[in-house]
Amino acid sequence: MKKLLQPFFSLFIFFISASPIIFSTGCANMIPPSGGPRDSLPPVLLQALPKDSTLRFTGDRITLTFNEFMQIENAFENVLVSPTPKNIPIINVRLREVNIRIKDTLEPNTTYAIDFGNALKDINEGNILKNFTYVFSTGNYLDSNTISGKVILAETGKIDTTLLVVLHRSLDDSAVAKENPRYITKLDGKGNFQFRYLPEGTFAIYAIPNEFSHHYDDTTKPFAFADNPVNTAEENEPITLYAYELARIDTGTAKAAPEAPAKGAKEDKQLRFYSNLESGRLDLLSTLEINFNKKIAAFDTTKLILANETLQPLPYTIVPDTNRTRFTIRTNWVPDQRYNLIFDTTAFADSAGVTLTKNDTLKFQTKRIEDYGSVRLRFRNLDLTKNPVLQLVKSEKVIESVPLTQAEWSRKLFEPGDYEMRILYDNNKNGKWDPGNFFGEHLQPERVITLDKKLNVRANWDNESDITL
Repeated sequence: MKKLLQPFFSLFIFFISASPIIFSTGCANMIPPSGGPRDSLPPVLLQALPKDSTLRFTGDRITLTFNEFMQIENAFENVLVSPTPKNIPIINVRLREVNIRIKDTLEPNTTYAIDFGNALKDINEGNILKNFTYVFSTGNYLDSNTISGKVILAETGKIDTTLLVVLHRSLDDSAVAKENPRYITKLDGKGNFQFRYLPEGTFAIYAIPNEFSHHYDDTTKPFAFADNPVNTAEENEPITLYAYELARIDTGTAKAAPEAPAKGAKEDKQLRFYSNLESGRLDLLSTLEINFNKKIAAFDTTKLILANETLQPLPYTIVPDTNRTRFTIRTNWVPDQRYNLIFDTTAFADSAGVTLTKNDTLKFQTKRIEDYGSVRLRFRNLDLTKNPVLQLVKSEKVIESVPLTQAEWSRKLFEPGDYEMRILYDNNKNGKWDPGNFFGEHLQPERVITLDKKLNVRANWDNESDITL
């Protein structure tokens, strides 16, 4: 009897010791083993019920089964349903299944598309199933008309991929402000858009911010419109929309109250000033600015002396700004020269008669010619009939705008640095960019193109560049 039990007992011990390995292997799909190559493949759709591109669809539920455990990122914002529903479908994920419950009554003979964009991803590695769209029709065929194009920011020539492009059946201007669009699509990373599965028909097309209302009800936000409606039954070239926004108007009704001094802090009753000098040096391309901490009620130019290094007085002009806190001093500045701006204690006074606490002297030196670079740009294919204006941009701020009257532009002194270059087509010749106006006028914005080539200005260098438009 002992001989028979011995092999059985050994087999039982082996099974118990092997069991943890079997259970661990069974969990491999949920907790991937460490080491080995990282999974970089997107999830794969194994089955759709009803199947994708189903005709004569009559249900209200769709189940998508994938080869991996799934997650969906912010379905409310990222998933688009076309035509736009009155009630947003309910989408949830359970393991490998994505379940969709339709809450609307479906329209007859209509093609529907559920565009997940980049919302679907696997739960382990976060690999995205890009631009996945599920399509079905309540009729006998799938609509297959398309509209494509691009959205460009008119003021900069750049793109904003957060914008949406929408289609309206109604061609009335008020529809974009009051009605929900019929179709919605997003921009890709290059600002391109495409509508698919459209029926035959005529649509007004717009670009709007990605907001819940999908209405253009705030003119201070980006907006674009096409000059003419689009008929999907015809052959259409890609459409370029130029987005603009109107400046917010300051009505002056909500002026901020003066900020009270911090508790325990003493109010600064003294009159103080500071300048726009950088390390005691004045830029030859700018002017000398003196800024005060209080509004100046009176100033006496006889008690403010601009002098050279030997204290010989020099002629100058001084101009206050509208707030009378900044004063600009102009003269014929000589490069690489030392200057003295001598303040008498009573040269400036505020409304309470408070003046400077002592006589003071601001010493500074102008920059050298060698601190600047010269610039010469030669343009090819420049259309002078469009009133081109060269915009030089640094840190997204237009530093200078230069109307171009010929295909070459030069400047002897230019501040060194890296500049972005843009060309503004100045329709009204006012030297600046002007936005459009949709309601009533249908006036498109002026257009700016950003040049691929950058301008790198080196000090004490002849910086020349040929630019082909």
